[in-house]
Amino acid sequence: MSLIASDQFRIVVGLGKSGMSLVRFLARQGLRFAVADTRANPPELVTLQRDYPEVEVRCGELDVEFLSRASELYVSPGLAVATPALQEAAARGVKLSGDIDLFARYAKAPIIAITGSNAKSTVTTLVGEMAAEAGKKVAVGGNLGTPALDLLSDEVELYVLELSSFQLETTERLNAAVATCLNLSEDHMDRYADMQQYHLAKHRIFRGAQQVVVNRDDGLSRPLVADQLPCWTFGLGKPDFKGFGLTERDGEKWLTFQFEPLLPTRELKMRGAHNQSNALAALALGHAAGLPFAPMLATLQRFVGLEHRCQWVCEHSGVSYYNDSKATNVGAALAAIEGLGADIAGKLVLIAGGDGKGADFAALQAPVAKFCRAVVLLGRDAERLAGALGDAVPLLCVQSLEEAVQRAAELAESGDAVLLSPACASLDMFKNFEERGRLFAAAAQALA
Repeated sequence: MSLIASDQFRIVVGLGKSGMSLVRFLARQGLRFAVADTRANPPELVTLQRDYPEVEVRCGELDVEFLSRASELYVSPGLAVATPALQEAAARGVKLSGDIDLFARYAKAPIIAITGSNAKSTVTTLVGEMAAEAGKKVAVGGNLGTPALDLLSDEVELYVLELSSFQLETTERLNAAVATCLNLSEDHMDRYADMQQYHLAKHRIFRGAQQVVVNRDDGLSRPLVADQLPCWTFGLGKPDFKGFGLTERDGEKWLTFQFEPLLPTRELKMRGAHNQSNALAALALGHAAGLPFAPMLATLQRFVGLEHRCQWVCEHSGVSYYNDSKATNVGAALAAIEGLGADIAGKLVLIAGGDGKGADFAALQAPVAKFCRAVVLLGRDAERLAGALGDAVPLLCVQSLEEAVQRAAELAESGDAVLLSPACASLDMFKNFEERGRLFAAAAQALA
């Protein structure tokens, strides 16, 4: 029996990647639906018209009367639920939902749900690889890779989902087996009125969760849930009961569970304290979901990290070059500066700048003063970044990423690292953060 009444009419709002996954799902279920998008030519329009010519599509400004004909609107993450037309439809009794809510209604296997301002893609991928190593039929996706609804299968034994605050806005009750908010720092302030709104969106991940994983180093990651709910923790300090952390043994640091050393940090291929934190988060999530330690530790020993996430690119004249183009907000850049800065012999030459999305850059000043030799700035908010950094270190403004790499190479000394960690989105100068990262890597590799 279908979980959704089939005589009702639904509208998919937004025809991007997740919108198209909704179309495929609803069509498979034989349900009546239409599609609306605010754009004149949405990304998946050609695919929709080719594969589902019978589906009505309305492009351009949202029509409240049309939306109000539906019993339920499946709102794509790119469109805020605060959009006036959506709010007007909701006021008329139309339910606002999303692909993750629908996924949760149909998923038969346990879900590990992961959100956070930073590191969620790394931790999600890592947990997925740990589960595969443990012999589980695992499906990984959500905000990363494959849309959640395309993962649904009776064969799957475990789902590992990365979820953004945008996806969680329309998620009423996920009922995850294990849920975590890895960390919270200012991001998407162009969409949310303040940090409290952003925090509330992120914390919807804990609704109906059976177990939670909490970052001891970030109080904002702790959910407001009943004390009797099983809670595991991770952090860079010494762990206690039900905790993962770091301890020292024979003069070196070890990843540790409670009082049991698991793996020396030197055996991790991912560099920096922030990646040690990611490894501990993955262990906590996997352990909560019942994965054995042996396959999890084996995965950690070979996992090199994700492209554009503090990824080692090359070395010239004793200087290493790291691509952290995915650091599109201040919190991500902070993690890279502090994590890598504490893990190298020399200093960092930081390349930063782009579209700051309205964020406050002040938090960067102290770590830049501590770990950086100089900062090379580019992009729309270069001057605003320069103002926030003040005279912490020498600052240099450039016009292109190639020039930034060239000047950073001139400023760096043997033992230093040149780090692209922009603290900003890329769309003022590049197609996306991936293009920015690839161009940085190419420029670094081309240095004479």
